[in-house]
Amino acid sequence: MSGAQQHGNTDPVLPGLPPTVTMLEAARRRAHRVLVTEQVARRLIPALSVLLLYVLATLLRVPQQLPDWLHGLVELACLAGTGLLARRGLRGYQPPTGAAADQRIEQASGLRNRPLASLTDRSAGIGSGALWSAYQSRLVAALGPLRTGWPQLRFASGDPWRAALLLVPAVVIAAALAGSHAPGRIEAGFVPGWDDPDVPMPHVEAWITPPAYAPSAPVFLSQTGSPGATAPGSVPQGAVLTATVTGLHGAPELSGHLGGQTLKALDRRSWRVEGKLESSGVLALRARGRTIARWDITVAPDSVPSVKWGKDPGGEKGGRRTRIPFEAHHAYGIASLVVEMRLAHPSFLAKKRVLRIPLPLSGHPIDAKGTATPDLSSDPWAGEQVSAVLVATSVSHQEGRSQAVTFTLGSQQFKSPVARAVLDLRKRLALGSESRSAAAEDLAALGETPGPIAENTGMFLNLTATASLLEDQDVADDAARDEAVGRLWDLALDIEDRLHGGSEGALASIDVRAAQEAVEQQLRHMREDNAHGPQEQAELQRRMQALRQAISRKMQALAQQAMRDGTAVPDLPGLSKNGDRAFQQLMKQLQDDAAEGREGASDKLQQLEDSIERMRNATPQDLAQMAQQMQAQQKLQEQEAGLQDLVKQQTSLLDHAQSRIDKTHRADATRRDRMTPPDEDGDQDLSTMSTQDLLRKLGLVPPPGEEGSEPQPGQNAQPAPRPNGQGQNDQGQNAQEGDSSQPRPAENSDAAKATSAEQQQADRASQHALMRATDELSQEFKELTGKTPPAFAKAQADMKDARHALAQNNDSQAVTAQQKALQDLRQSRQQMKQSLQSKGGGSGATSFVPSFGGGHGSGNDQSGSGDSGDDGDDGSDEGSGSDQNADRDPLGRATGEGNDSGTNQGGHIPDAMSRERAHEIEEELRRRDSDRTRPPQELEYLDRLLKSF
Repeated sequence: MSGAQQHGNTDPVLPGLPPTVTMLEAARRRAHRVLVTEQVARRLIPALSVLLLYVLATLLRVPQQLPDWLHGLVELACLAGTGLLARRGLRGYQPPTGAAADQRIEQASGLRNRPLASLTDRSAGIGSGALWSAYQSRLVAALGPLRTGWPQLRFASGDPWRAALLLVPAVVIAAALAGSHAPGRIEAGFVPGWDDPDVPMPHVEAWITPPAYAPSAPVFLSQTGSPGATAPGSVPQGAVLTATVTGLHGAPELSGHLGGQTLKALDRRSWRVEGKLESSGVLALRARGRTIARWDITVAPDSVPSVKWGKDPGGEKGGRRTRIPFEAHHAYGIASLVVEMRLAHPSFLAKKRVLRIPLPLSGHPIDAKGTATPDLSSDPWAGEQVSAVLVATSVSHQEGRSQAVTFTLGSQQFKSPVARAVLDLRKRLALGSESRSAAAEDLAALGETPGPIAENTGMFLNLTATASLLEDQDVADDAARDEAVGRLWDLALDIEDRLHGGSEGALASIDVRAAQEAVEQQLRHMREDNAHGPQEQAELQRRMQALRQAISRKMQALAQQAMRDGTAVPDLPGLSKNGDRAFQQLMKQLQDDAAEGREGASDKLQQLEDSIERMRNATPQDLAQMAQQMQAQQKLQEQEAGLQDLVKQQTSLLDHAQSRIDKTHRADATRRDRMTPPDEDGDQDLSTMSTQDLLRKLGLVPPPGEEGSEPQPGQNAQPAPRPNGQGQNDQGQNAQEGDSSQPRPAENSDAAKATSAEQQQADRASQHALMRATDELSQEFKELTGKTPPAFAKAQADMKDARHALAQNNDSQAVTAQQKALQDLRQSRQQMKQSLQSKGGGSGATSFVPSFGGGHGSGNDQSGSGDSGDDGDDGSDEGSGSDQNADRDPLGRATGEGNDSGTNQGGHIPDAMSRERAHEIEEELRRRDSDRTRPPQELEYLDRLLKSF
């Protein structure tokens, strides 16, 4: 085969050979790869040894124990050494030839005589091609299975890198010992700044702080990721997640749907990270290559407030105020509510203007519903149709808008035709329907027209100055129109005020308006800026004083005009004093509410504005009518004071009768106690006592006809004489046997009866006087109102019965009649109020003093009672008021002597013990009343007795 040639890695293609050739080609490729692996591995043994050595160190956690910077340097050095050794080993590398691959196949497959080399030879002879092809075909067919074997590392004897092979089992053993932490150790070893799984987890404390608009307790989170037991289902949007990490060398990183993250180092190994929650999702806290905490957070989105209109918005019929009904809701509260108004039908020349009116709210309500009635009569849009939208802003700064509605603004009614003409011109100018020059010409013509403007120099000059302002082309259009609109409003008010109150009244009205505006500005400043300090309160008080003085001057001007016009004003000394006092009281309440930041200040300011507006439009005739109303009010107050005095006097007589009955009961109880053995006293079993004895223990007399019953106290006042006073002597004798040092009961009884009889006669005379006073009061009320409360007649009849009972020395019947009389007097008072309300409460629509505008109270405190409302009895209707019940037993009876009684001469048991014993007796009586097997007469009496209690 001398003519054969070998071709490196390129094997000859033998066309027409069987599939065994394809197998040969695959074996040659495998052999080539094995040879490359063996050669490269032998060349990279030094580099791989360094790398395996570093891997072994990472499995043993050696680099991880170093500082991060030193760890990085060591790793960099190892990688650099590995790279240098690899480059050195691969220098001069030559890939294996095809002959080397065939030789590897022949050796691995056990082929003799190198058959693969024969396949690569070529025939050098001529004419022997067919024979040569047949020969190669027999060689290929005889090859059999071809093998390449595994890569083998062979080292020459004395090669120092043979020891590197020991690193492989060392790495395997170290990985087996590390277990599941092996990948983490290797990863941490190759990434400086990462911790392997064997490093203890840092301590994490995390919590969610709700936003300021949703105040609630913080939500604490566990390090494993599940919220604590108190965690809610969701947290509001905008809540802040705060996590503190201790025991960590590097800075943590918080990932998730967060905004505005901040990181702060507390010390070398402590960190604090914060982020605002924007949406739901999983939050992960990572540090040094590990996830140290995870939380699945549900965030409740912050929706916009819902706001809508109430019923019938728009101007009040015949009034200057505008009704703005509203309903708003937000889960966290409404911060502000504003109504935005635009002209429904604006003209082409009108400037684009939005009228914004803030609506008062009490704090930050979750649900806000109400009706605001602002005074928009001074706005040039008054009386015009507007398109309005409610705008609600939540405490979380979300904004919601309602649907637009159209309504007409309220407007002030002017009686002066000149004032109406000025206002009409003002509106055309403000709405842009008239040019500045045309408006100036109309003003000039109005000034030349005979009337209040031409007759008053001040108003004429004001009109002329306004016209000049409109004609001045150097002034911007918007500024000129706004200034002219304000001046024309003041001019119209001045004309209207002079129509009602003359020059002095108009000047006084100007002062009132200026002072009122100053007070409103100060209140607005205190409310919007939350300024309630001493300086702001002092300024408010100063402005209030100026307003009070202006109101006083206005009322004086009305009185003087009434005198000049000859209007008959009733002579009422307290007219101006009471009116000034009414305004002072309202302004004092307004000032107190404003100083403390209460929302009631807005209502009182509105009431003050309405009163001042009525006063500005008041005429001398209105003043006279108000004086008549005040006269009627004073008379009504006198009626109420007289009725109160009747109630007090009647209550005193009732106390006298009750005191006498109590004395009689205690005397009887004392006599029985002296006759009762000690073991039958307070420690006696109540269940073994008869019902009659229980009633006597309570000081009650058993019903007549019952066994063991005694006559009524009134009947006992004049007992039928017994021979030689047998009953009294026997009782006195028994008492002496019990205690010889006590005075004789018969002597005490005679003295008590004499005193009781004298008091009964005096009470009888007093009752007669009260009956006559009640009749006189009834007649006076009839003269004043034309009606007589029916309860007055009933009270007189009951007083007559009480007087008759006192004449018969029957205190029990007197008490019953007097109680009925008291009840009738109370009903009389209610009927008096109902009569006044049916007549309008003694006030009319013309009343401009605050206390006269709504009820029948006048604000006059000369009688010491003020407004005699439902609670103006001072407790006289019930004797001693609310404290009276403190000395009552369970059945409502007084435990003391009454309001005018003397010392306790008969009761030797303390009141506390008496009440406790009375409770026990009451329970026993109720138990017997529920026992329907007892005698019917006894059950009927117990039903009547206990029904009232």
